[in-house]
Amino acid sequence: MRLTIPAILFAVVAPYAAPSTAHPESTPAYVTAALNAPGRKEDAANDARRQAAAVMTFAGVKSGQSVLELVPGEGYWTRIFSGIVGAQGHVYTVWPNEMGKYDTKSLATWQGLVKTPGYANVSILQQPAASLSSPAPVDVVFTCQNYHDYHDKFMGPVDMAAFDKQVYGVLKPGGVFMVIDHVAPAGSGFADTDTLHRVDPEAVKKEVQAAGFVFDGESDALKNPADPHTNKVFDPSIRGKTDQFIFRFRKPAQ
Repeated sequence: MRLTIPAILFAVVAPYAAPSTAHPESTPAYVTAALNAPGRKEDAANDARRQAAAVMTFAGVKSGQSVLELVPGEGYWTRIFSGIVGAQGHVYTVWPNEMGKYDTKSLATWQGLVKTPGYANVSILQQPAASLSSPAPVDVVFTCQNYHDYHDKFMGPVDMAAFDKQVYGVLKPGGVFMVIDHVAPAGSGFADTDTLHRVDPEAVKKEVQAAGFVFDGESDALKNPADPHTNKVFDPSIRGKTDQFIFRFRKPAQ
């Protein structure tokens, strides 16, 4: 379980295209502006490590769009999303009831943050992990280092086939589901989600596609070939620099 989870990313900006691995692109001005927003001094210290510019560029989220972020933690990604979508957009942050029981400090902190003047376009949704819903259809569903948590017993357990269909259901046609998580050894499936807090990327890909999503590309911005994939993500030798996959799935427009 990942307890102090800053969470992330996306938008519908182009027609459906063949899956690809994203290479470095120039950062759009609106992403740069959100990253340079006043009040992000503490967050900005983590931007290089989190590859914030690359992640947001790959996501393609833009002004006026809506984002549903799973488990926002202390709001690192939420604050970026808020700055990008602006006053005409909205960010729904989902706190599963089961997660809130274990991370009461982050939940309480975020309940206060969403009431501050600069975040009128952000709201918090507290609901059972197995019953995902949104007040309105969204352009992007984003999860950073949390997808593996939904497989663990403390979260329900959650029927992941049903959950991914719920994600599919809250998205607008053409919308995207962004998944970032720690890489587990190839072929391990979901065996390490509650021990190493890692997950096999290919298992995630297969599971999400089974809900009707089309795999729409991946980014190597958070890859680290030096990660042996066998250490718990909180191990001091690898914490903060794990090998992570970034997958983008798309709900067909028709």
